[in-house]
Amino acid sequence: MSRAPDARVTGAADFDPARLKDFLDDRFGPSGDLVLERIGGGQSNPTYFVEHGGRRMVLRKKPAGPILKGAHAIEREYRVLSALRSTHVPVPATILLEEDGGLLGTPFYLMERVEGRVFSDCALPGVDPTERRALYEAMAETMARMHAVDPPAVGLGNYGRPGSYFERQVARWTRQLEGFAGEPIRELERVAVWLGEHMPEDDGRAAIAHGDFRLGNLMFHPSEPKVVAILDWELSTIGHPLADLGFCCIPWVTAPDEYGGLAGLDIDALGIPSMAEFVAYYRASAPSGTPELAPFHVAFALFRFGVIFAGIADRVRAGNAAGENAGDLEPIARRLGVRALEVIERGL
Repeated sequence: MSRAPDARVTGAADFDPARLKDFLDDRFGPSGDLVLERIGGGQSNPTYFVEHGGRRMVLRKKPAGPILKGAHAIEREYRVLSALRSTHVPVPATILLEEDGGLLGTPFYLMERVEGRVFSDCALPGVDPTERRALYEAMAETMARMHAVDPPAVGLGNYGRPGSYFERQVARWTRQLEGFAGEPIRELERVAVWLGEHMPEDDGRAAIAHGDFRLGNLMFHPSEPKVVAILDWELSTIGHPLADLGFCCIPWVTAPDEYGGLAGLDIDALGIPSMAEFVAYYRASAPSGTPELAPFHVAFALFRFGVIFAGIADRVRAGNAAGENAGDLEPIARRLGVRALEVIERGL
């Protein structure tokens, strides 16, 4: 891979930085240099910090190589971010979308770089207990604000299919589980059956659903307990708001070694609210008439997350995904199934 003599690159880029610099020079005017830094990891869209001519930006692109149909849809990310800039939902400002994959190998977009704090550990180590509670409250309030947006009013009326959300989702992820190539995950199979038998009546609720709304996908103000940006909209659609809320409650029913949960920790001493308190924070800001969170919603979130891990394990096994070993992912999928069964049996 060639590099422009005036490009500084940190981490492995999956494209030629010289081509990006030429593109940015043409769009924004010549710059003396380009600074490019790969950030994040895992199975999501490759993401880079970009500095060019005084502009501080973030580049998100589709990964190289074969991808599943509908996956890594950065065009949808760009669309929802652009639409939400006219609302009170905190998102980075979009700059441009390049749908021609010939330039960097895959389509990409640029957005402004927002400064702040991102926490990967739900226990928030190193944070004052008083601020911990405030950060969780801000997370709940921000999610409620997102769900209060009327999709058609911001041009997102056709961003997804309204109605019968959970019925369609349970069917989709059950089919995905049935195609799993590893040893059968009986726990998830049992959850799939229970979800199908306990489907709540469709109430017609339709909101902008993030699909991966959690602490690690939020950026907080550098010194205040305030959300300044919701990140990683790859799984967003029009869906039921309780799907996001149920997913955001996963940490309270999973252990620290199960994707960073809180179960078993002294959350009172840590200053972290209980699940019931967190849900109350959400409901205080949510649209009136929002239904109550039920075990179904949290069990569904655990089921969906478990099937996603199983799917990644399959792709690693087939050589179509980088990162962790498939053998490390399948036990996580199974543990999430166990936790879903616990929620079903004991409630919230």
